[in-house]
Order: sequence, then structure tokens, then C-alpha cells
Amino acid sequence: MQKVRTCLWFESGGADAANFYVSLLPDSRMETVLAPDAGEPVMVDFTLAGAPYQILNGGPHFKLTEAASITVLAKDQDEIDRLWAALTSDGGEEAQCGWLKDRWGVSWQIYPQVLLDMQAAKDQAAAERARQAMYKMNKIDISELEAAFAGS
Repeated sequence: MQKVRTCLWFESGGADAANFYVSLLPDSRMETVLAPDAGEPVMVDFTLAGAPYQILNGGPHFKLTEAASITVLAKDQDEIDRLWAALTSDGGEEAQCGWLKDRWGVSWQIYPQVLLDMQAAKDQAAAERARQAMYKMNKIDISELEAAFAGS
């Protein structure tokens, strides 16, 4: 068990969310599910792509917001497309610049390594063109970023 983990407060349904999340990324697994009285789990510990998380089903007292999000650095467009489709299904919502909310209200950022590489490029005019292209996107499209970066 990791000493430090990020805890997300859910009203309910946390075990379902955690099971869904671990199905999406390699190096993910369920760890501990605490369900007193054989009812709905109160606390779920899980690892998501090697990072430790916890979900607390704490009731309606606090709400999830964009102030905390899960960021996934995708390796290619196929991974972006797969994660985007899964996370926006069944009531998820798209947002700008690679952001979305899943059906439980958790905010995610899904973006590719190539975007970081473009932003770190010495050619700041090219980096700015890629950034401006990203501002017009919801789901990140690598080919559009590359075209903007190249000046096409």
C-alpha cells in the first residue's frame, strides 16, 4: 500500500468508477474495497497506471470539480481516441483542449506527448501555432497539431 494517494470524494458509485478506470489503462488494479455491513463500498483503493488513488463514497456533502483532475499522457492518436470514447460514454461531457468529465463527474485531461514536445520546441512561433490549434479542439487531434506546428 502506498503511503500517499489521491482521494476523490464521490456521492456514491465509487467502486463502479474504480473498476471502470482500471479497465482503461495498463498497470492498473483494484486493491482494497471496504464495504461495511456488505453494503455499498465506502472506500476503494486502486492503482491507475501505477499511480495510487482512493475513492470515498462520502455522500452529497462535497462535489467533484475541475480543480482536481486525472491527467493521461497518451502515446498516440489511437490511445487518445480510445480513452476519449470510453470516458465520454454514458453521460460524460467533452470540454476544450483535451479536457472532459466522465459520467461520475471526474475531470480528465487526455493529451499526447507530442504536444509537450511541440511546446518545448526552440521554434516558439511553431509552438504558438500548435497551441492555437489546440485551443480550437475538444479531443486532441495529433495530425492537426502537427500541421499547425509545421505551418501548413
